[in-house]
Amino acid sequence: MSGSETTGGDDPSLAYGKETPMETAIWRLRSRGCWTDAAALLLPRATEPAAALERAALLIERCLYTEQGWAEAEEALRAAEAVAQSDEERGAAACERGYLAYASTLLGVRDRADEATAALGRAAALIGPSAEGRPLLDYRRGLVAQNLGDSPQAARAAYRRAHAGATAQGDSLLLSSTWRHLAGLALREGELAEARHGFAESLRIREELGYLVGTAPALTALAGTETEPEAGRLRAEAARLFRLLGGVPTWLAAQLAPQTAA
Repeated sequence: MSGSETTGGDDPSLAYGKETPMETAIWRLRSRGCWTDAAALLLPRATEPAAALERAALLIERCLYTEQGWAEAEEALRAAEAVAQSDEERGAAACERGYLAYASTLLGVRDRADEATAALGRAAALIGPSAEGRPLLDYRRGLVAQNLGDSPQAARAAYRRAHAGATAQGDSLLLSSTWRHLAGLALREGELAEARHGFAESLRIREELGYLVGTAPALTALAGTETEPEAGRLRAEAARLFRLLGGVPTWLAAQLAPQTAA
């Protein structure tokens, strides 16, 4: 699920490297928070390693954004692990295993921090430094280092590796995430201009891709570096998208509540 070449057309799905009607349909559903529907399109190919892994990834992402569907995601992941054949496929499944454990820990569902670290370490042993899946793995190891290990230096190093890899591979969506998290670390250190630039880049990419479900968090993050009235405008737009998508991502509600209360 990568790619960044723009087409010059009006369909943002095509700007994210979608080459077939099925890929485009899955991306459109995913970008609008319809992970269950997107995963259902992959069911007929559930015995194929790539399709099984993508289906699991979609359902795991749903968990992170909605705090629901954990059992279904676990079932899909086990299915993907069962059909993985190559080291790269097994590594990719381990990367998803680590991400699911990370999400469960981060959202307070169940503490699976040790599992997250172990699974991502296993993935690192299976996915080569120049492999396609390495930037995503580096990014997720950064998330664990920052949010579960409280190690901003290790997180920054991992994010930078992921950022360089995503740039080399043309993975725009991953770039939007590395920009955002590097900006968050910069803000933590008081580097306001650097943080504002990173958050603005993240927002720009997500808007260009039409990644609606990830746009409200990007707007909210950028608002935190702006002064009024621009900060208020950004939060209002974030709140509008949040309502449009039915309150997803759920964890954004607390940040938007003070601005949206009547």
